[in-house]
Amino acid sequence: MGRGPKNIHTHLLGDLLVVRLRGVLTAAEQQLVTSLPAEKGRDLLKQVRTHLIETARPVLEAIVQEITGVKVLSLHHDISTVTGEEVVVLALAESPSFRDAKKK
Repeated sequence: MGRGPKNIHTHLLGDLLVVRLRGVLTAAEQQLVTSLPAEKGRDLLKQVRTHLIETARPVLEAIVQEITGVKVLSLHHDISTVTGEEVVVLALAESPSFRDAKKK
């Protein structure tokens, strides 16, 4: 997509994995959104981003399963053309087992 997000936070809530990405819009995407009528630019950008997520979905699901040890049941995605924030929610087959992080 040209570059990565400026900020990423991931939260595990039971069997839901929530990924919040900030600053994801490239300069070209920002230009697209501002140069076209509001709804058209927004809808076009969302279509492209959705297509990219769906194309990468098998790889994303495999990575999440490798890390968590749990199968991904579904993936949900949305992006804000106003804030440049993107959210990906993955529903897992069960809550992953994990150990407490090492204290520094």
